[in-house]
Amino acid sequence: MIGIDSRRFASIEKALVELITNSDDSYSRLDNGRAQANGRIDITYERHQSGAVLQVTDHAEGMPFDQAARILAYGAAHSPLSRGEGHGRGYFGRGLKQAVFGVGAGTVETVKDGRLTRIDLFRGENGGYLYDDHGGDRPVSDDDRERLGIPGNGTRVTLVVENPHVVISRYQTVVQALSDNVYLREVLSRRSVEVVHVAGRHEIQRSGRVLFDEPPALVLIGPDAPGSFDFDGDEYTFTLTLKRAEGAELAMSGDERTNGLVVVSGLAVLDCQMFEYENQVGAEYLFGTVHCAALIERLGQGEPIISDEREGLNHKDRFVAAFSHAVSVRLAEYVLAERDQLRHLEHAITSEHTAHMIDRLLHRMSESAIRDLGIGPAPTSAPLTTATGTGKSVVLEFTTPFYYRRPGHRFHVTLEVDTERLPGDDRLTITYMLPDSMRIDPRPAEIAVEQKAGVQRLEWTVVGEAAGERGEIMVRSGAFWAWCEIVIAENAPSPHHVPRPHTPPHPEEHRRPPRDHGEDMFVGYDLRYLGDDGGRAVYDPEQRTILINTGDPTVQLYLDGRGRFRDAARLLLAELFLDVIAGELARRSLENKGLQDDVHAYTAAKQKIIRRYGAQIHKSFA
Repeated sequence: MIGIDSRRFASIEKALVELITNSDDSYSRLDNGRAQANGRIDITYERHQSGAVLQVTDHAEGMPFDQAARILAYGAAHSPLSRGEGHGRGYFGRGLKQAVFGVGAGTVETVKDGRLTRIDLFRGENGGYLYDDHGGDRPVSDDDRERLGIPGNGTRVTLVVENPHVVISRYQTVVQALSDNVYLREVLSRRSVEVVHVAGRHEIQRSGRVLFDEPPALVLIGPDAPGSFDFDGDEYTFTLTLKRAEGAELAMSGDERTNGLVVVSGLAVLDCQMFEYENQVGAEYLFGTVHCAALIERLGQGEPIISDEREGLNHKDRFVAAFSHAVSVRLAEYVLAERDQLRHLEHAITSEHTAHMIDRLLHRMSESAIRDLGIGPAPTSAPLTTATGTGKSVVLEFTTPFYYRRPGHRFHVTLEVDTERLPGDDRLTITYMLPDSMRIDPRPAEIAVEQKAGVQRLEWTVVGEAAGERGEIMVRSGAFWAWCEIVIAENAPSPHHVPRPHTPPHPEEHRRPPRDHGEDMFVGYDLRYLGDDGGRAVYDPEQRTILINTGDPTVQLYLDGRGRFRDAARLLLAELFLDVIAGELARRSLENKGLQDDVHAYTAAKQKIIRRYGAQIHKSFA
């Protein structure tokens, strides 16, 4: 269960949302359940080349040792909401562990009534989920308070991003993602959240207070207009605010969505959508908020108000369906009025929003090609660790690309090598860029590996003596390469990484997605005349772009006079991109299996990819 949830939360932004909302809950309990506008939440972000370190600090309740240990228990029975503490969000009791294990490892340090509790969470060398509570709490010292910046009670959670599949976002990207995140809209209005960019012990820049920048808009309903609905003979109330954006494109999907109604219950944001008018013409420029206290109350009673995946309201639930219908009735006249107005307008421009959606889609499909299908860019591109669709790992891969370790503690750096697919000489060239304070054993510059079936493991033992030092190890063999980064830090988690025999993992556990050391498979699109018989669009493997044929008659139907896609033709655009992407992925997967000349296999593979990703691609353009 931890593994499933952690993969879903393999994102810096998602992890931060969990930790920020946890701090908000703690402040609200101090306010006896009232969401008063006070309380600081301080975030520091230290970005490295292949990893990152984040710290989220509040000055709220803090936790005694037994409570801090209890949060490591897993499941709904341990969450505050299910115990009758109705002011909390989490019904699943999984947020903190998801945040930590989703990105890699971490530390919880909390001060309560003069006692300090520290718990390290980390992955063992054999993949297990482990923690170290250091045997209990201890008196907090002045040095502890100065290091944590917590003069009274409070909690700091440190995240070490060492999961190779987590995108290491830039500082400004993290700040923008937090300010736009649907699930933080209410929190940012009542808490002072600030992000500080640091490098080592030096501060680079501060964000100032992070706030959501709402687009200029006309109020259509409300603010906070009352409404109600009946369910099983009882009446339940809600309030609704509906606005229409004036001159601004709204994001239609994702956690940074600006179109739709933010569903708030108590302190929790549960969803953002347009209910029965989701993804329908006439709702593109509408947004607002709907508050319904009964949703979180029924969630606390064990009703499936939201899905187990926490992806929004569960519309199969009868109570949610009744609530949804009542809100939709209030929206109806405004959506229909928007439709009438749009019928009289000719949209002949391509917005920046559409271009942004295309970029995000192409990047997402490149990730899916690598992670889900084991397909990377063509070998004629930049050197990279390609993977096959046979379930094997990449040719060269460090099991952890980012090692964040404490001074004086030995740890292992491990490289996996598929020797069957190395170049003919089967030799690895190793480059070390390590400071004098970092000892590594062994230290060969070249290794001849034995060619045999299966994946071989090479291990180094490393000890760093000086906090703040960093180093790199790069391994090459022909066109294949792998790289890892090592950072020594005083406050890094302290797992007991001691040399011990490696136990091969279960085959299912070993099939993790490979780390991509190359570039995206799809990097953009280009409008180009390919002739009348060139088809609607093709894939250019050299440039890794989708070429759209301006000479094709069907393409010309949804291009404006300046050769740009009309926003009104997004679904047609989705179909075109789906056809090209699915065709290229099918072709590449069959090449890896030696079936490139099998027409029937190609058709079946393409249809399978369309079924798998078709809805996702269409939804991106909705």
